[in-house]
Amino acid sequence: MAERRAGAILLLAACLLLSWSGRLVPVAEAVWLTIPSSGTKCVSEEIQSNVVVLADYYIVDDEHAHLHTATISSRVTSPYGNNLHHNENVTHGQFAFTTSEAGNYLACFWIGGEHQEGAGLTIGLDWKIGIAAKDWESVAKKEKIQGVELELLKLEGAVQAIRDNLIYLKNRNEGSK
Repeated sequence: MAERRAGAILLLAACLLLSWSGRLVPVAEAVWLTIPSSGTKCVSEEIQSNVVVLADYYIVDDEHAHLHTATISSRVTSPYGNNLHHNENVTHGQFAFTTSEAGNYLACFWIGGEHQEGAGLTIGLDWKIGIAAKDWESVAKKEKIQGVELELLKLEGAVQAIRDNLIYLKNRNEGSK
């Protein structure tokens, strides 16, 4: 009985911590970006080392999606300027990597190919980081689990990610003093 109560309290605490944490654990970002006709639009995310990052990007602009000439190009760089992804003149793309250093990772997009002068282009960017990037279907099959057991495993992963991020933030703040 005491073990069941302790488990329930831990689960409740994890749920409260997850709902309270807000940006403590960046797990997924899905945004629409309007890319200017001339120039570049960039997004960045501060990520610690040894974190999995997955992203899909695609043209969502109805006015230009039917045109064969409406394409985008992209480049993703690490905090020290290393190229992690580069793609030219596509209508959609994706990148995946595991971070090797902590800091701001930068993804930049620009219009490639021929396009109507003065018209921007809207793209969708689905950016998943850490626990959100995990393939839970594969984990469930491999571990032969489902339902509540799988949900508890997801919560355990989220709690561990929060813990790791708090330690990272604490160490970063101590280093800046």
